[in-house]
Amino acid sequence: MSTALTTVPLLLAADSASTPENNPVLNISIFLAFVAVTLVIVFRASRNNKSAADYYAAGRSFTGSQNGFAISGDYLSAASFLGIVGAIAVTGYDGFLYSVGFLVAWLVALLLVAELMRNTAKFTMADVLAFRLKQRPVRMAAALTTLAVCFFYLLAQMAGAGGLVSLLLGVDSRVGQSLVIAVVGVIMIIYVLVGGMKGTTWVQIIKAFLLIGGVFIMTVWVLWLNDFNFSSLLDDAVANSISDPKGALLAPGLKYGALPIDFVSLALALVLGTAGLPHVLMRFYTVPTAKEARRSVVWAIWLIGVFYIFTLVLGFGAAAMVGPENIVNAPGGVNSAAPLLANALGGPVLLGIISAVAFATILAVVAGLTITAAASFAHDIYSNVIRKGKTDSQAEVKVARRTVLVIGAVSIIGGIGVQGQNIAFLVALAFAVAASANLPTILYSLYWSRFTTRGAVWSMYGGLISCILLIAFSPVVSGSEDAMLGANIDFAIFPLSNPGIVSIPLGFLLGWIGSLTDKGVESKKLAAEMEVRSLTGHGAEKEVEH
Repeated sequence: MSTALTTVPLLLAADSASTPENNPVLNISIFLAFVAVTLVIVFRASRNNKSAADYYAAGRSFTGSQNGFAISGDYLSAASFLGIVGAIAVTGYDGFLYSVGFLVAWLVALLLVAELMRNTAKFTMADVLAFRLKQRPVRMAAALTTLAVCFFYLLAQMAGAGGLVSLLLGVDSRVGQSLVIAVVGVIMIIYVLVGGMKGTTWVQIIKAFLLIGGVFIMTVWVLWLNDFNFSSLLDDAVANSISDPKGALLAPGLKYGALPIDFVSLALALVLGTAGLPHVLMRFYTVPTAKEARRSVVWAIWLIGVFYIFTLVLGFGAAAMVGPENIVNAPGGVNSAAPLLANALGGPVLLGIISAVAFATILAVVAGLTITAAASFAHDIYSNVIRKGKTDSQAEVKVARRTVLVIGAVSIIGGIGVQGQNIAFLVALAFAVAASANLPTILYSLYWSRFTTRGAVWSMYGGLISCILLIAFSPVVSGSEDAMLGANIDFAIFPLSNPGIVSIPLGFLLGWIGSLTDKGVESKKLAAEMEVRSLTGHGAEKEVEH
């Protein structure tokens, strides 16, 4: 979910002392058991998918607590689990700052977005933006930014899924890993094609239980081995640290000491990007009332907060029991920390369970992204732009299902194409686009009555284009050893790894300038109606029924 939290394929550590005893038969059994159980649930959930509201929003049938688990399952990707544990193990204090950023982000979502989005929208983010503005240009821009966020996120998750399942099966060849990515893509397509949002939600709930439960077991295990003395664990982690001088693992500066502004830029993208992630925003529409939407986010905050506390223990546990040097030198880099720790704790059995849980996290996130992208195209582009609202819900759902097939195929091809490369920038780009293009237009639409169609279009396209250009000319693409294109190719002119500190203010600025210079007058009546609906929810349920 950031430049340090990559879903690069997990491989076994090169150091003999930390090489897991892999058991492909056990691993594939755990993997198939998870897929079998979730497929049964998805097929059962698909029985009631009769309308667009059922397919996109699960008929608004989930409670706040259920949706809270689903949100945490949608939000906590493999990058959260594998990447943060590795980042803490190697960079200590600086790595834990990611956890803080992700948790604070939910406070922004709760206070500014969650309830108002649920009250105002029907199925997608574009419903909010187009409520009182011109439908076609705003929906097209919102759909394109949504598809961009989902696409970049999907590429990273698909490549990570291929690498992880390849590890479970012991597949090393590029052809074999490509086949695995294709299989993962097919499973994802079945989940979304058949189950819709209801099936996807249940997969996310199960994944949340597995992930938080697995991390809880590992956390207790690590603390038990250290007599539940966290200070002793920190001492062991510092003793094994490759940092110089000793003790730097517990102090700021290991990762961002040379360029602190880089962390500020990343933190802005993380904290503000979450409230603009379309697949997370879409989860607010699956509950029946505004009260349940608030409960959803409160549950999600607790679950995600507890999870990140667990990763703190696991990160320093990996540093103490495996050693940062072994983690860094492993072919999987920092993302090997959690599997190596699982192997050190419980051998191949725990390694297989944790690897299967990590795969479940990827599959749930991928399913959520796919249903969001399909809904955005079918509901916003096809129904409201191409057909100008003159279509029924059944036809719209058919288009959505066909879109799932296309998205699945593109994701498989893209996932195969980015194998073995540094794909962290794709996740960072997704958050930066969400914060730069989506969030300004959402906040302006909800809180500023003077906001106009020009301001919305300028803000979304400006945020999207600036993010892509700045990332393309940044060190994560070229000019460094960790860059996507390597150090031999160098056209990096933007010094930061994340464009948030530039693109986010630019998105807000373009929205403001575009609105002030727009001679067209937007409907004050619609603006007033939107304000009443966003604060009270009046009229939202009636609209969904139609």
